[in-house]
Amino acid sequence: MKTLPLVLLLSLLAAAPAALTTAAEPDKPRPAAPAATVAVAEATAAKLAPMRWVPGSVVSRDDARIASVAAGRVIEIAEVGSVVKKGERLAKLDDVALRLRLEQIRAGAGQTRAQRDLARTQMARLAKLAPGNAVAQTQLDEARASLEGAEQALARAEAELRGIEHDLAETDIRAPFSGVVSERFVQRGEYLQTGAAVAHLVDTERLEARVQAPLALAPQVKAGQEIQVRLHGAIQPVSVRAVVPVGDERSRQFELRVSLPEGFALVGTAVEVALPENGSETALTVPRDALVLREAHTYVMRVKPDNTAEQVEVRAGAARDALVEVTGALSPGDKVIVRGAERLSPGQAVRVVEG
Repeated sequence: MKTLPLVLLLSLLAAAPAALTTAAEPDKPRPAAPAATVAVAEATAAKLAPMRWVPGSVVSRDDARIASVAAGRVIEIAEVGSVVKKGERLAKLDDVALRLRLEQIRAGAGQTRAQRDLARTQMARLAKLAPGNAVAQTQLDEARASLEGAEQALARAEAELRGIEHDLAETDIRAPFSGVVSERFVQRGEYLQTGAAVAHLVDTERLEARVQAPLALAPQVKAGQEIQVRLHGAIQPVSVRAVVPVGDERSRQFELRVSLPEGFALVGTAVEVALPENGSETALTVPRDALVLREAHTYVMRVKPDNTAEQVEVRAGAARDALVEVTGALSPGDKVIVRGAERLSPGQAVRVVEG
């Protein structure tokens, strides 16, 4: 049996106490994780009503097929896409025949006026001679009748003159409101009959949504009520302009019009509006951003008085604007985390900041 060298034996004996001391020391606690920075909001009791999204279409409040009240050959018409102001010309008809007719009527009216003036002068002369019996009563009556006939003829001629001037003015087909020419129904050189459509004019600034909604929702919708409209996923508040209080017995729907801001969308765009289904009820609500959605459950992180996070299981219900109805172990006034909740663990310290 071999013995260890003396130097090696002394080294092992010196190291043994240090090893025993190290093995006997208990585990030191790990340093606490730093407080997470979060933003919070209060759970509140609010009145919410279940909403139903109903389809609608963007329409213009002024959308018309502009017709002509005169007949004639078209010599000018606005191009499709032209923007015209109220009173500006949309189309022009050939007015040569009307101008010639106008000259004839003016000449005839001038002749009739001269005859009226002559009859008036003769009547005045005979009226001066009548007191002295210088003229017969019959002559005076004939002069009075001639004057009245001349005045009636002049009135008729002036009325005909105004009619021709009106017809002449109507050869300029003007826009009854500001808008865009979306279609034209005649071309230059074509003959236009009285009452025929000239162009389709659409006001693209005064917009609204036309909505057909189920009759069951009618009691919950009033003119002036604020609702929501959704376009391409974006939601914004709008107001009901009018509710048509007549339902369709076949479709069981009624119509409402919703005011839209200028430039909201192109006419004809499909939108959705949220209408309340029944009377509102008081419910516990939290901001939508407070909900943490997982495959198996939904929860919020509540801040406890010692500034630590606590996970509270909830069930989401009706939503309105940025608020969501929830049921669970929450109370009004509880502070729930709206920013930073996804990365927190239960019991973790938090530091609350504004916003």
